[in-house]
Amino acid sequence: MEYRVYPTAEQGTMFSKTFGCCRKIYNLMLSDKIEGYRTTGKFPAVTPAQYKDEYPYLREADSLALANVQMNLQAAFRHAFSKSHKKNNGFPKFKSAKHIRQTIRKAQLLS
Repeated sequence: MEYRVYPTAEQGTMFSKTFGCCRKIYNLMLSDKIEGYRTTGKFPAVTPAQYKDEYPYLREADSLALANVQMNLQAAFRHAFSKSHKKNNGFPKFKSAKHIRQTIRKAQLLS
């Protein structure tokens, strides 16, 4: 179910920052997983918290939104390597700022 939201200017800024930070975290974690696999042969465990020192603006985003990004990336890897999963979209892809679909899941709105 979808709802249309009419945020204030301040809320709109907060949404934009959160979406940008989520995209950044997803791309950073995916990049580190790929690089870790190239060097060790295993996909390393990555969390959003490990990037907050290097990118302090990530602290402005909602931590639950960033945690959901981590779960989404884990699910993408599970689906990419699962033989029993019906819909295989291939290896996870980097998120682009040009092709955005700004949505917030219901669980994120309730928090």
